[in-house]
Amino acid sequence: MTPDLPAVDLLIVGAGPAGIAAAVEAAEWGLSVVLLDENPAPGGRIWQALETRGAKDAEDAAALSLIRRLRASRVDARYGAVVWAIERDRQVFWSQGGAAQHRTPTKILLATGTIERPVPIPGWTLPGVMTVGAAQIALKTGGLVPSGQTWLAGQGPLLLLYATQALAAGGTIAGVVDLSDGLAPVRAAAHARLSVLPEVLKGLAWRRMIADAGVPWLAARNIRAGGDGRLEWIEALVDGAWRRFAADTLLLHDGVIPSTQMTAAVRCTHEWSEPQRCWRPIVDAWGATSVPDVLVAGDGAGIGGALAAVTAGRIAALGVAHALGRVGTAERDLAVAPLRAERDRHLAVRPFLDALFEPLALQPADETVVCRCEEVTAGAVRAAAAGGCQGMNQLKAYTRCGMGPCQGRQCGPVALDVLAEARGVPVNAVEPLRARFPTKPIPLEDLVSLSAE
Repeated sequence: MTPDLPAVDLLIVGAGPAGIAAAVEAAEWGLSVVLLDENPAPGGRIWQALETRGAKDAEDAAALSLIRRLRASRVDARYGAVVWAIERDRQVFWSQGGAAQHRTPTKILLATGTIERPVPIPGWTLPGVMTVGAAQIALKTGGLVPSGQTWLAGQGPLLLLYATQALAAGGTIAGVVDLSDGLAPVRAAAHARLSVLPEVLKGLAWRRMIADAGVPWLAARNIRAGGDGRLEWIEALVDGAWRRFAADTLLLHDGVIPSTQMTAAVRCTHEWSEPQRCWRPIVDAWGATSVPDVLVAGDGAGIGGALAAVTAGRIAALGVAHALGRVGTAERDLAVAPLRAERDRHLAVRPFLDALFEPLALQPADETVVCRCEEVTAGAVRAAAAGGCQGMNQLKAYTRCGMGPCQGRQCGPVALDVLAEARGVPVNAVEPLRARFPTKPIPLEDLVSLSAE
């Protein structure tokens, strides 16, 4: 017979900036907290391996201090824990160390962060093509730097940041293919405020570092990749003509979008964000969703960056502490006021950045693979639309798109765009994928361990 498990006030999924901040805040208000993350250490993607790498600036130092506060706290932090289901009775299931486990907390906070927006170009499934985010993880965790003919393509702050980090670490970059809209700076100027100046100066400094390293910067309208069995070349559409370059590695990036698979599976109500062109869960001022006792904090509720995520996590934890009677209304309101002011400061730059890096409008050619798991092409999606397919869930039945191991995380955004274009309707008029638990593949032995309890 399974022994009774101690009660848990708050279970947090994700140990990135929002999850760490929420866990520390909640513990300081006297809540019992379980923190789950599938990585081997806290930090998420943005602070990944920070404890090993060490702080390089004031922002890193503040992040490292917060991680150390987590380590020293009463939080029951569990790493290598892959959450794959949340039941209606708040039971949370995860796999860790070859066995499945479960707890039923009073409140659940999802701090699942982001995924990179896919860039579906011809040849993007070739060996040698990967995302900038994946390359940054390799740099942070293993010290792996780009070499040979490595090209970066796309747009967004991460592309610039990675280029400077890789160069500083001794890597080589053959060139950067800038796919951003040339009119974007004009649109962004409408959102220019004094508060955005630090970000603009940071971006200009990154561009200057890249130029000083002698890395070519090409403004292009499109890009494709090719090779015999692996990446050998890229072609960029520059000034109306295709130019070919030798390439060993191509790193693609077009910003990030909220990771909504878990919020969708738990049936939170979502809304379409036109500036960021993505679905996001609707949350109130405390991070609460439409599902009772389920909250979301950080970029999983809309892209705002690491610093905004930290304050969102603290606000959500403060709201939970109040809901569970650990803090009075007056004390809560006094504590939250500076947090909201700080979060608003961090979010002030978002309209500017969203306009400057408006998502690319790349409609893949028919032969381009959309769903990598099931090898479904854009042409197959368009054929399904011509045959009457109305939404993403019908598309599964027509083509198996979204039925592979990634469960639609990679193909969903691309297929949604293609299907909307084929139907001649706005993207938010197309029903998105209906995520279901388990959201990650589960070894059978993990399920057996559950039945043995």
